[in-house]
Amino acid sequence: MGIFTRFRDIISSNINAMLDKAEDPEKLIKLMIREMEDTLVEIKTACAGVMAGGKKIQRQLEGLRDRSHYWEEKAELAVSKGRDDLAREALIEKRHFTARIETLENDTAEHELLVEQYQEDIRQLEEKLKSARDKQRLLVQRHVHAQRKMQAQEEMRRIDSSETVMKFDELENRIERMEAEADLVNYGKKTSLEEELERLSVDEEIENELQALKTPVAKKPSTKKKDEST
Repeated sequence: MGIFTRFRDIISSNINAMLDKAEDPEKLIKLMIREMEDTLVEIKTACAGVMAGGKKIQRQLEGLRDRSHYWEEKAELAVSKGRDDLAREALIEKRHFTARIETLENDTAEHELLVEQYQEDIRQLEEKLKSARDKQRLLVQRHVHAQRKMQAQEEMRRIDSSETVMKFDELENRIERMEAEADLVNYGKKTSLEEELERLSVDEEIENELQALKTPVAKKPSTKKKDEST
């Protein structure tokens, strides 16, 4: 496959459509990027060769123009000396170089057009390559995300398995039994603070009852005093 055929195939390709149909998109995008990189190197090399050829033609043109100008001066000199025969010969030589100049100027124009086409091809291919690399980075990220998602789902399946659930239920029952045993140990017992406060309350009630008993006794007159009054 020639360089231009590969280039046209790459430029006209729809990367997204190709990746959607591929069994292994990540592998395909790597192959596409490698193909683009190789083609880009070849196009740049070809463009550099054309540009070098254009510079060579320019140097040839400069030499031909110098020779054309030389024979033009010789023709003018011959005319000034009355040697029309020599002037004709000089003009023939000049025309010979002029024809070669015209040919090379046409070649130069073609080279310049070819260089422009190469540069446009390079620009398009670099854009396509950038798009492919961006797509590759996205695929890598999606691949990593998919792997993590699969690992998470596998972990969830493991956690949701009957054996794991039974272990959790067993642990929960064990904790509930321990809590119940702790409640039974403390059942009917009061803290020292509660006991002390309750004791104070009882003491106060007893004192109040005692005072209530004392009060009527203090107010009642004694039997001895009644007898004396009699």
